[in-house]
Amino acid sequence: MKGSSNRYKAKIQLAKHHAKIANLRKNTLHQVTTYLCKKHARIVVEDLNIGGMLKNHKLAQVIADCGFHEFKRQLEYKAKKFGCEIVVADRWFPSSKTCSSCGHIQDMPLKERVYNCGSCGHSMDRDLNAAINLSRLAFTVKAYGGITAPMLPTK
Repeated sequence: MKGSSNRYKAKIQLAKHHAKIANLRKNTLHQVTTYLCKKHARIVVEDLNIGGMLKNHKLAQVIADCGFHEFKRQLEYKAKKFGCEIVVADRWFPSSKTCSSCGHIQDMPLKERVYNCGSCGHSMDRDLNAAINLSRLAFTVKAYGGITAPMLPTK
């Protein structure tokens, strides 16, 4: 029945379960952002088009659960607190399309998880390749005083 005692108990139990998961997520987010700001002098984040990503019905639930805005908000205030610098990569910066070895830029569909360079033959995980390119961006921003310079591949 709709107003039964067992239904009420189940409702309370489910609410406690959801609250526990929400608290775990908040705690983990605080721990990760605090660790990053305490241990690193410069952190690079990408300015992603979250609204556009949410239109993909296959990824929307996962992206919404990540809490990107809260992550960025916490990074910003903790960076001020611990004295580290946040570098925001423009949303059009081709971090995953650029070869980290030679600098060649090529189109890559989202389903491809391995970057294979058409120019030099370099092969690497797509996300690791993007992380290397973003790391280099942080150093170019430092070297040019906050102005994003063209990628300079190191070999």
